[in-house]
Amino acid sequence: MKIKCLIIDDEPLAINVIKNYLKQIDDFEISETFNNAIDGLNFLKSNTVDVIFLDINMPVLDGINFIKSLENPPLLIITSAYDEFALETYELDVLDYLIKPIEFPRFMKALNKVNRRLDKNKVFQESSQDRPYLFVKIDKKKMKKIFLDEILTVESLKDYLKINTTTGKYIIHSTLSDFTNLLPSSDFIRIHRSYTIAIKKIDAVEGNSVEIEGLRYVIGRSYIEEVKQKILNSSI
Repeated sequence: MKIKCLIIDDEPLAINVIKNYLKQIDDFEISETFNNAIDGLNFLKSNTVDVIFLDINMPVLDGINFIKSLENPPLLIITSAYDEFALETYELDVLDYLIKPIEFPRFMKALNKVNRRLDKNKVFQESSQDRPYLFVKIDKKKMKKIFLDEILTVESLKDYLKINTTTGKYIIHSTLSDFTNLLPSSDFIRIHRSYTIAIKKIDAVEGNSVEIEGLRYVIGRSYIEEVKQKILNSSI
């Protein structure tokens, strides 16, 4: 199955450069291109893609606010003529940041990141009739079944994750963004660049933090509005 790509850029020349690059790679296909983020948002309401190539400076809705408007974003690669937004987009879990004009070797490096993110250490999700679960790779030879209703928090440890459950703790090689995307958004929410938590496991909310199993977790500033709204909607 090919990797589906969406290109959003208000410069036709920039779109054509990315299109021509992608056409040379068999594993990737272009789902659609748009010259503004609004059309991109409307497209994503009824379509899914694996990766978005996104410009920052666009009229009406810029790339930063476009990303913030996505509930479960796919992989994101920024394509910009300016480097001043790199730090801000890093906070939004952007996979790569390409500076225009984009050379083909640098573009290929970004595509390799996409392939690694989608293929490396896949966590196979299955479900039983009553209790959904995941199989996670906890060492070179062992896959561990983890029931979703036992997960308390998921903590980022750079290139690794620590999954804290009611029955044990497990270290896996993955990113927080990838693992969070496997979890149902109705039951789990990312509250910090280092933490994703189970909404139903929250014991208390105080200020800008939540308490789970006697431990307090701070809500990051960029997440606080969404987190509090989600918690209130869950009647906690």
